[in-house]
Amino acid sequence: MLAKVLSGALIGIDGYLVDVEVDLAQGLPAFDIVGLPDSAVKESRERVRAAIRNTGHPFPVKRITVNLAPADIRKSGPAFDLPIAVGILTACQILSAEASQNAFFTGELSLDGAVRPVSGVLPMILAARAAGLKHCFVPASNAEEAALVDGMIIYPVNTIEELVTHLRGELITPVTVDIDKIFSENAIKFNADLSDVKGQAAVKRALEVAAAGYHNMLMVGPPGAGKTMLATRMPTIMPDLDFEESIEITKIYSIAGLLDSKCQLITNRPFRAPHHTASFASLTGGGRIPKPGEISLAHNGVLFLDELTEFEKKTLETLRQPLEEGTVTVSRVGGTCTYPSAFLLLASMNPCPCGYYGTDKCRCNPNEIERYLNKVSGPMLDRIDIQCEVVAVDYESLNTPKAETSAEIKTRFNGETTATRTFCI
Repeated sequence: MLAKVLSGALIGIDGYLVDVEVDLAQGLPAFDIVGLPDSAVKESRERVRAAIRNTGHPFPVKRITVNLAPADIRKSGPAFDLPIAVGILTACQILSAEASQNAFFTGELSLDGAVRPVSGVLPMILAARAAGLKHCFVPASNAEEAALVDGMIIYPVNTIEELVTHLRGELITPVTVDIDKIFSENAIKFNADLSDVKGQAAVKRALEVAAAGYHNMLMVGPPGAGKTMLATRMPTIMPDLDFEESIEITKIYSIAGLLDSKCQLITNRPFRAPHHTASFASLTGGGRIPKPGEISLAHNGVLFLDELTEFEKKTLETLRQPLEEGTVTVSRVGGTCTYPSAFLLLASMNPCPCGYYGTDKCRCNPNEIERYLNKVSGPMLDRIDIQCEVVAVDYESLNTPKAETSAEIKTRFNGETTATRTFCI
């Protein structure tokens, strides 16, 4: 008996459909999965076997062969558990072939038959819609994320038994989301404001220009001048995300498994601040099967590199191509993936090793200063549009009343934020 079930997998930030073909044949009991599966996919044999038995359904004592097509692309992750289980139940005639026809399935199984969430659901649902599918069965925890795709009927699945009863006629209520409500409920509420920074009028103006034009910016100044404080307030003056930008960011975070369970849509611009000990692979992305790095997680947002000269030179040089092209291509043994990386680079550094260049406190000799500054190459500096000096603030500036707020600065170049969004992807 042969059964076919549709599922999905990921290449970069894009999904593609996978045909899960299940064949039951006479012979010695065996359970084989072919089609370039990785270890997580191979281990689904034990999860599927236990899940089916523990939900009260008989597991076939036959030779079971599962093929994941296309067979020339490496498959990874536990998302094939649910479609494999549906395929086996269909091949055993516990479910009819028509029940799972032209439907999409994804999800990880626990041993008791519960369906656990998986990463990358949003790109897979987009691929399912492009293929003309309409009915999608996803883990209940991923249902709101999947429902962001317009025109799809999303069924939240908690257990295998719940799915079986649905396919036999006891329908599960589809999930719908109100995107306008999501944006309003998750409106940006910052604890910090640019008015908290006393003085530094020139640097604030530079931040405003950088935010308005999406220009890369470097701040140079002594310790305690407020470079980090200014940088962390950059998101408070950046333009609001539109729906298309929000979906792009959500796809990346979905693949990386970083979506918040309380809100499945990213509505605020990302602000990523990796430590200076971060490797080049953690910035660009990598792994045996490439995953997004910090520069992709900062897509449509801000990548803040504090203490720029403390980063390894090799790490900084990897940013040159993404800064120019807005994408990063990662090639590994498991495949080649291209991720979007249109981020605003915001960096800070000291003017010399001790940080007090030009004052009586500085004890650095010219050779030390030259070596320190040469840690950032000329081509890298050429890609930074705005370079400004952040000077220490005197007492008189600290004693002034609060300056212009972030909201006032933002409205100067962002205009009114009442533009109508088109909630359709």
